[in-house]
Amino acid sequence: MRQTQTPEGKSVRLLRIGEQVRHVLAGVLGRGEVRDPVLETHIVSVSEVRVSPDLRIATAFVKALGGDDDEVLAALKRNAKYLRGEVARSMSTKYTPELKFRLDESYEEASRIDKLLRDPKVARDLGED
Repeated sequence: MRQTQTPEGKSVRLLRIGEQVRHVLAGVLGRGEVRDPVLETHIVSVSEVRVSPDLRIATAFVKALGGDDDEVLAALKRNAKYLRGEVARSMSTKYTPELKFRLDESYEEASRIDKLLRDPKVARDLGED
């Protein structure tokens, strides 16, 4: 019998579709196909796309590399229809999910954890006896 869920309980199909949407978005943004002055001057990283169980909504987690996150997020929301059209052209699903964009905060969280691990008090506990 084929496995339809990951150990975390997520549907393999949802993960696959989310990854396809992420790949399309990253390609379109990386090639500079969106004619928006903000998006043309910023590098945007699409780290993850989560798709709702009914495949109607895809939430893309993005981060502006070396730029203003809020400005880039607003530009992505302005161009969501164009980006959805690009996703629709490259995928063969019954429905093309509506795109929502959220700021990816995992980079800040990783930075915070790294800072904690480099704290002298923690380094002392990790050292050899």
